Amino acid sequence: MFKKIAFVLALIPLSLIAQNTIKGTFTPAEDFKYAILYKVTPTATNYVANTEIDKDGNFEFLMDSTSTQGMYKLVYALPQEEFNFDIIYNGKEDIALTFNTETGVQYKSSLENTLVSSYTNSMSLISQSIGNFFRQQSTDSLALASIFKTQLETQNEYEKAAEGTIALNFIKANKPYIPETFEDLSTYIENLKLHFFDHVDFNNETLQSSNFLIERILNYVFGMTAKEGDDELGNYKKNIDEVVASMKDANLDVKARLLEILWQQLVDANMEGIANHIADSYLLEMARSLNDNELVTGLELFKRLSLGNKAPEFNVDIEKNGKKESVSLYDLDDASQYIIVFWSSTCGHCLEEIPQLQAYLKDKGKEIKVIAIGLEDEETLWKTESAKYPEFTHVLGLGKWNNPIGASYNVTATPSYYVLDAEKKIIAKPYDFAAFKKWMDK
Repeated sequence: MFKKIAFVLALIPLSLIAQNTIKGTFTPAEDFKYAILYKVTPTATNYVANTEIDKDGNFEFLMDSTSTQGMYKLVYALPQEEFNFDIIYNGKEDIALTFNTETGVQYKSSLENTLVSSYTNSMSLISQSIGNFFRQQSTDSLALASIFKTQLETQNEYEKAAEGTIALNFIKANKPYIPETFEDLSTYIENLKLHFFDHVDFNNETLQSSNFLIERILNYVFGMTAKEGDDELGNYKKNIDEVVASMKDANLDVKARLLEILWQQLVDANMEGIANHIADSYLLEMARSLNDNELVTGLELFKRLSLGNKAPEFNVDIEKNGKKESVSLYDLDDASQYIIVFWSSTCGHCLEEIPQLQAYLKDKGKEIKVIAIGLEDEETLWKTESAKYPEFTHVLGLGKWNNPIGASYNVTATPSYYVLDAEKKIIAKPYDFAAFKKWMDK
């Protein structure tokens, strides 16, 4: 009897330290070096662990008793906000997956994640069938009714299968508009737009802890096309206004966070007018209400640096009557275009691009002037390097990343380019020399 009791007691520690795993394989293996796991909540992204990806593309995380159920994010490259995907962890099961840069993530084991993945694939196939029906301009109302019946049955079956799981949050929120009677294409599209957010609860903490909400918003803003005759710019603005209206019951910080991500997506896509519409109409006021001064400053700075606005002012030294004189950028009147380039004598990319800029402009005449602002920690090397470009107007920006001129132009990398017209209005912001040359050659 004593031996039996001792055996049972020996098993107790094993059950207390039992672990689940999140493991997988990345392909092609040589493209991946590491994986970082985060636990995500509506208000925080908390580091859990990191691991190297081996030569065969394999990785593994051990999830012990301190790993609570909920939403996790797996990061596999930089920038982290771009190269990641969501993982549902219920604290009860091992998770195995594969990831490929072309096909994305596929789950080999995990009821929760497989449910969401299978549901998404099934509904996508049905959406393709609906698209094919309308592309063929069919009038077979029974055939369309059959597709919609299948769509409704599939939705209901997955909701039933997901009862009691975290996955149910995503399956219910993704429920599409399903007509009860035959609808022509234009009516169907209008109803899709009208009911796109019907089942999305913006205050749902599981959805807030994932990419779902922002992906839903992006699909609406960029996926809902304009009516014939509507301008594209106006359509984007209209879609954004409708997105904001759909979030009317959401917490202010949730709305602000989602709109900030959308704003950044538009900034990255060089859609300045739409980005500024978000800021002017909604996001600036939200940021001020939340006392988010950093966001307010960023939004205002971006708007000041948008195309068509006058560039921030600073002084330059010029030769006048044989003497050096400090004058404002705004007072320069010796060219039809001005190129402001922020560079550094210690920046490898700069030392490649600045000579290319010099050579390219050699035959452009005096109508184009370059103002080269060197962001430097000290001036010795800058003096040597800047002397190689005597035709440029040089400005020494000591303090490097803390230099006030660089800060006023929101410079976070060198080289950075701004092209101004004769009135010092910003007419282009090329990403690098190749983009500048392409813009000029137009």
